[in-house]
Amino acid sequence: MVKVYCYSRCTTCKKALKWLEENNVEHEVIDIKEKNPDEKALRKYQKISGLPLKRFFNTSGIQYRELDLSRKLPDMSEDEQFKLLSSDGMLVKRPLLVGKDFVLTGFKEEEWRKALGAK
Repeated sequence: MVKVYCYSRCTTCKKALKWLEENNVEHEVIDIKEKNPDEKALRKYQKISGLPLKRFFNTSGIQYRELDLSRKLPDMSEDEQFKLLSSDGMLVKRPLLVGKDFVLTGFKEEEWRKALGAK
């Protein structure tokens, strides 16, 4: 079973959840606004994903813009970035798909299909 961190009002999350249902993928939905991954989990997810930490930020979100993170992130340490990400689920790129040996940010159908072995 995979975990999917989502936000109920996010259209991309809705699309991703519909895709999981249509492809019979067993999943646990976690409301990212109510239960944001903590710093330890985010560090683990980033390591498993192999993605740069910036890919874990929801760069199109309101908080990202209000905090002027496009300007501030380059000067922040990795520790500061993880602390910030763990402070507010709305800063985290979603949906965040967490499997046994993979983590994907955002919904790109082909990436999900490949990771989940879906047809």
